[in-house]
Amino acid sequence: MKKLQILTFILLFFSFTSSSFAQQDDFIKEYLERLENSKKYLILVAETMPEENYIYKPTPESMSFAEHLMHIGWAMDWHSQSLMGGRKARDWNTDTELKIDSKSKKEMISTIERTFDKTSQFISKFDINRLQERLDYFGSNRTKKQVLLLLADHITHHRAQMLVYMRLNGLKPPRYVLYQ
Repeated sequence: MKKLQILTFILLFFSFTSSSFAQQDDFIKEYLERLENSKKYLILVAETMPEENYIYKPTPESMSFAEHLMHIGWAMDWHSQSLMGGRKARDWNTDTELKIDSKSKKEMISTIERTFDKTSQFISKFDINRLQERLDYFGSNRTKKQVLLLLADHITHHRAQMLVYMRLNGLKPPRYVLYQ
């Protein structure tokens, strides 16, 4: 009887944990699909805006179109490589890879593509067992899974501002792409 109870417990344990791991693995696959679609749409937005309008900002305290674009790259790098991956954060004052610096439109788009690719590579290799690990996120206790969701929201937030900038310049933004 005791062996039957132990066997039942083991079977129940593995059935619950394996479904949990499958859900987390599905989360990563679905997140990567969303990130790839987000990348394609953002690049389309960046390509559509004329280079002379990259400096546009509606108010003095606003970010320019280019600053929003490069800020997305900075945030992806920080969320994945530093916050989740443990790499020391880039120094905003000295690191120029993810800043506008003297980059052309083409160079900024190329930088964003590379940053999306690095972020996707990082997430694709991320140990799904670590998604429930918690960390301090600007004073809030968040799981690493939540951090990935926050990153997706952040990309959308800044891209949406870029779309408004296009409208304010009399341009028609690219049609919305679903699931990103």
